[in-house]
Amino acid sequence: MGMALKIRTILWERKISIKDLAAKIGTSPGNLSNKLTRDNFSEKDLHEIADALNCDYDGIFTYRDTGKKV
Repeated sequence: MGMALKIRTILWERKISIKDLAAKIGTSPGNLSNKLTRDNFSEKDLHEIADALNCDYDGIFTYRDTGKKV
């Protein structure tokens, strides 16, 4: 599942519009919509979005052979 789909799922569950989320993170609805369409977010974007949606975002890598998380 891509980040855009995860964000859209949270928006739907919390009944928040793209316009409202864009206002909370200080961007335009068009810019946010474009990022959602392209599924193109920086790590900073994801942290800001998570904070605005009252969520935690933990970007991690997990070794496939050992399960170690980095």
